[in-house]
Amino acid sequence: MSTKGLKSVANLVQAGYDHTIRFWEALSGICSRTIQHPDSQVNRLCISPDKRFLAAAGHHTVKLYDIKSTNPNPLLTFEGHTGNITGVAFHCEGKWMVTSSEDGTVKIWETRSGQVQRSYNHGCPANDVVIHPNQGEIISCDRQGSVRVWDLAENNCSHQLIPEEDVSVSSVTVASDGSLLCAANNGGNVFVWQLLQAYDRTQLLPVTHFNAHKEYITRILLSPDVKKLATCSADHTARIWEVKDLEPAPDQEPKPFPLEATLTGHQRWVWDCAFSADSAYLVTACSDHYARLWELHSQQIIRQYNGHHRGAVCVALNDYSESAR
Repeated sequence: MSTKGLKSVANLVQAGYDHTIRFWEALSGICSRTIQHPDSQVNRLCISPDKRFLAAAGHHTVKLYDIKSTNPNPLLTFEGHTGNITGVAFHCEGKWMVTSSEDGTVKIWETRSGQVQRSYNHGCPANDVVIHPNQGEIISCDRQGSVRVWDLAENNCSHQLIPEEDVSVSSVTVASDGSLLCAANNGGNVFVWQLLQAYDRTQLLPVTHFNAHKEYITRILLSPDVKKLATCSADHTARIWEVKDLEPAPDQEPKPFPLEATLTGHQRWVWDCAFSADSAYLVTACSDHYARLWELHSQQIIRQYNGHHRGAVCVALNDYSESAR
């Protein structure tokens, strides 16, 4: 059982329905810090690219915390949504942040001031949002089954994809190299598009779609090296799929990505996951109160983290290289 790929300085952050945010030393399993979040449950966590800040998305607000400080209070509170915040992501230099919400909007915030810069409307609850690595597009999904690409330069929706009519798209993920977009829905299905840069626009070519779980998929996530795709599900498992170079073949039955692993041992719904920087480990958050650290090569649980009194629904891994400290 080797953990040499996981930095000894790695921290895991976990939150959920017990109104606390917990920081764990990933390898030792020691809880190093607990922050109270009395206003609401925490739905999503996101660590800024420079590893200095943690964004915690709750019922109506996002709170920004200093990771290295012992200050239990947020540095900034982002107010403006009127429903549960379902997704949060940072610009690569941390200048702005984007959120999705059940109030039907996707909002862009200036991180320094906490002010809303833009708001895009889905017209129904938005479930997730990610930023394209080109930093010029954001991709969000909604309960009515659509995936939308928003062009920040044009300030409009450049693409609307509806993989399955009226089946809620729960989660989206975009490759770190900008090559792929994947979406997952409540039917347990995964949809994959190739992203092609054509002039100033991104083109989307359907590559494949397949049934990954018999129950809802709660989260979909591409690994940093874009070789693995993780899906979390209401069926009490997380699955790891091998990302294959599949040519778009409109005339043929689409081939699923090969299944590499089914991570079993969760007692309830698996809500969220995070890859280590080297793509060799996965952390999962489950409503059985545990977060778990998995070594993907052996499919073994290396560590379990239990301090929450209610469901753990979101997790982030602060797995930085020594040079970034």
